[in-house]
Amino acid sequence: MTTIENKLADLAKKSAALEPDENTRNAWLNTLQNYCNNYINTLSDKPTFNQNTQLNLADLRIDNHKKTLDSLLKTYTKEVVDNGLKPSSGGHIGYVPGGGIFTSALGDYLAAVSNEYAGIFYGSPGAVSMENELTNWFKDLFHFPSDAVGNLTSGGSIANLIALTAARDAHQIKGEKIEKSVVYLSPQVHHCIHKALRIIGLEDVIVHHLILDENFRIDHIKLEQQIKVDLQQGLHPFCIIGSAGTTDTGAIDPLDILGDISKKYNTWFHIDGAYGGFFILVDAKKDAFKGIEKADSLVIDPHKGLFLPYGLGAVLVKDKKAVFKSHHYFASYMQDAFTDDILNPADVSPELTKHFRGLRLWLPLKLHGIEPFIACLEEKLVLTEYFRNQLSALDFKVGPLPDLSISYFWYPTDEKALENKFNETLMTEIHKDGTVFFSSTVINGSYVIRMALLSFRTKKETIDKAIEMIKRCLARTKKQLDI
Repeated sequence: MTTIENKLADLAKKSAALEPDENTRNAWLNTLQNYCNNYINTLSDKPTFNQNTQLNLADLRIDNHKKTLDSLLKTYTKEVVDNGLKPSSGGHIGYVPGGGIFTSALGDYLAAVSNEYAGIFYGSPGAVSMENELTNWFKDLFHFPSDAVGNLTSGGSIANLIALTAARDAHQIKGEKIEKSVVYLSPQVHHCIHKALRIIGLEDVIVHHLILDENFRIDHIKLEQQIKVDLQQGLHPFCIIGSAGTTDTGAIDPLDILGDISKKYNTWFHIDGAYGGFFILVDAKKDAFKGIEKADSLVIDPHKGLFLPYGLGAVLVKDKKAVFKSHHYFASYMQDAFTDDILNPADVSPELTKHFRGLRLWLPLKLHGIEPFIACLEEKLVLTEYFRNQLSALDFKVGPLPDLSISYFWYPTDEKALENKFNETLMTEIHKDGTVFFSSTVINGSYVIRMALLSFRTKKETIDKAIEMIKRCLARTKKQLDI
């Protein structure tokens, strides 16, 4: 053989490890299957939160020392799984969790093995068509027109970025117009909205944080009054942002009225339904979402309301031209791939290289049907009511009845000045315990404990376990503060 042939043979031999034989694959899959089964089977017995941050970084460092899969799984457990939050646990009710249903993991496995490219129809007609059919289902669900465009994103942050970029371009907010343009939103809007405005060059727009009613929904009367004042001052009302489920209090803004106001004043109407949007599937909640179809753009997160693992958001936008203005691009090296009659995901997103995310949703919907998802959503609403009742029986105060499954509570004290300190100390004790995880927030200057019920694994038994933990932590807090 020639020198180059010898070199190629040597390189092929060394690189062959990247293509393990079937026996090796089966052995690894068997090891991984046993690990995953044990993880799921014991999940409810493990703490949901461990504050430990002292990791053995040497075991995580890339040092070219090969390890067995068994030893690596032990490292994964010790350094990753056993520390911080367990979002896959039903006890994760502090932030809105990504659920992690098993059939979605199967979809991810298939997508990774086949490595389908879901950015352009030419590359994988089936993958792109599957994702387009999922967005068509979203359009039907939220009563969007068939000619609206949609995209499956990594989450709500990128989905909101796409939507607000389209709003910017549809209203031509650029140059000197930026500083005179006004965005109207709730003080409780998700912070990714503010990040998106900065990223797309609208850091200097005027942002009005609107007055809320007693249920933490946008006061539409005050909104319209503010728009009139802004018009009198020569400003440009540009975008109204409503929430279909705020992350602090679970409130749904008056979407129907906001839609009418937006149309009246020719603004872009955007709705962030990342957390709460899929509750529209529950019959008892459909009326709360009236007007969602009036939005110019909508964000929803299947990795929240459909209980998938983290990594799947979605956006719908009615103005295709506005979306294409920012994201459609022609490159000569890709001239074979372009077609006019199929929507390419790469044309409506910053991503060209695009993971085949659709399979993680398509497979569960096809295997389970939609009914279990609806039942799970309804269950979370009932559990929220049950939890609030149990807390009230322990003399806790609870916030107003939430629209969805996020609420808050606090323990009252005789001295108001002590109340925040007491609840902050209680929160610390809850985190130390770690059986069930809660988070905190500040509502009208008061420190409160926040609960967000959305994991498909959160059941009545979880809430009962949480109540027992709260009793323990409450007793310790009273003793610590001598109350």
